[in-house]
Amino acid sequence: MNPRLRTPLIAAASAIVALAVGLFLGGHPKVLPSVARDIFVEDSVATKAEVIDDIRDHFYKPVKESSLEQASLKGIVSSLKDRYSEYFTPKEAKAFTQNLNGQFEGVGMTIDSSDTKKGLVVRMVFDGSPAKEAGIGASDLITKVNGKSIAGKPADVSTGMIRGPAGTSVQLTIKKHGTGPEKTLKVPRKAIDLPLVRSRVVDRDGKKVAVIRLFQFSRGAHTQVADAVKKTMAKGAKGIVFDLRGNPGGELLEGRDVPSLFIKKGLIVSTRGRHSPEQKLYATGDAIAPDTPMVVLVDHGSASASEIAAGALRDTNRATIVGEKTFGKGVFQQVEELQNGGLLKLTVGSYYLPKGENLAGDGIDAQVKAKDNPKTKRDEALPVALRTLLGKLK
Repeated sequence: MNPRLRTPLIAAASAIVALAVGLFLGGHPKVLPSVARDIFVEDSVATKAEVIDDIRDHFYKPVKESSLEQASLKGIVSSLKDRYSEYFTPKEAKAFTQNLNGQFEGVGMTIDSSDTKKGLVVRMVFDGSPAKEAGIGASDLITKVNGKSIAGKPADVSTGMIRGPAGTSVQLTIKKHGTGPEKTLKVPRKAIDLPLVRSRVVDRDGKKVAVIRLFQFSRGAHTQVADAVKKTMAKGAKGIVFDLRGNPGGELLEGRDVPSLFIKKGLIVSTRGRHSPEQKLYATGDAIAPDTPMVVLVDHGSASASEIAAGALRDTNRATIVGEKTFGKGVFQQVEELQNGGLLKLTVGSYYLPKGENLAGDGIDAQVKAKDNPKTKRDEALPVALRTLLGKLK
């Protein structure tokens, strides 16, 4: 070998070896003498690695080091004590991403994500869906998916586990109304054509009114709501019950565009965070029913963009809020993909209604109280909303 090349090659090889040794020792600081450990390894990193090494080497049951690493990352995020911030392991990230992408191949139901300590509470089951045919109903508690407990798991992950390719099936363990004995059902999956909007015209005391239900603020929601308004108005409806019960929200811009159908001008919502400038979203100027009497029907499952819409309609005196106090999700998140294939969903800012109210943890109080009993076939809340609307038509 040319002597001129030998020295640089030896130096490069030495650097690579030193780097490899450094990486190993950084992850296994107990191998180092205490003096060297204090010099070369950051205290917090060394302590974390020391704890993991001790558990791996001395705990009375075998434990995978990778499991301990994932648990430590979850612990960091959980220490924020924010119900919406989550660390997703690489495996959980796949289920979460499926949920984000809106792949509606599943069993045809919506869930209440407000409390997942015991599992998932079913909020609504769509007619003709596999879930309906299997006998699953509103207020049932799902405790296991394919035999694995989902108690305490993020709702996004659990719903991702339930969804899957059409033609396959999933085993759901449920408790009827959350209290009955556990029962395991094999439910087929299929492509679900979930409606964004359902509308009808009802006749009460000789007056025709529209009942328009929006299930989610997905892209295009405002267009479908506009079509429903025009359709029902053409049939003679003189007022609107806008039903947002169980609506978990969706896209922020839809949260602006939907109430803009009923509000001529003014602020709809503003957002701000510690490291993001304030953003104000105003009515788009495309109102098609700015003077039509309205009530908005909500419950505890109405969250996020649903609360933005309901709050804007209330604060601009366009509608009366009927039902139960809403969920209280006055914050928004961003999702970052991590190097290990996991995801970090982190709360980064808050929503504020036109009069400055932030809904985090509190929700919107209904001006007229009404509550549906999921154990009955009758809808106890809708008649209250209709009576409230009729009072506006006199």
